[in-house]
Amino acid sequence: MSTTTQATTTDLSAKQRRILQYLRTEAGERTYFKSRLIAEDLGLSAKEVGANMRAILDGEFDITVEKWGYSSGTTWKVTQ
Repeated sequence: MSTTTQATTTDLSAKQRRILQYLRTEAGERTYFKSRLIAEDLGLSAKEVGANMRAILDGEFDITVEKWGYSSGTTWKVTQ
């Protein structure tokens, strides 16, 4: 039996919730997001975005996030 736990919205920090909400809002318009562009839109650093994405990647939310690429910064694939 697996004992893994999935993050929920209440388990997220304020920064993680901001990133999640941003991705939920923007995912209808596009699929790929660069950490530095998310950071610019949210007033964070690209490093902060990358560090906080792990909780979103590991959680069960209404969107799916995958680490997609590294060319000129990390790219995330987001699907609803």
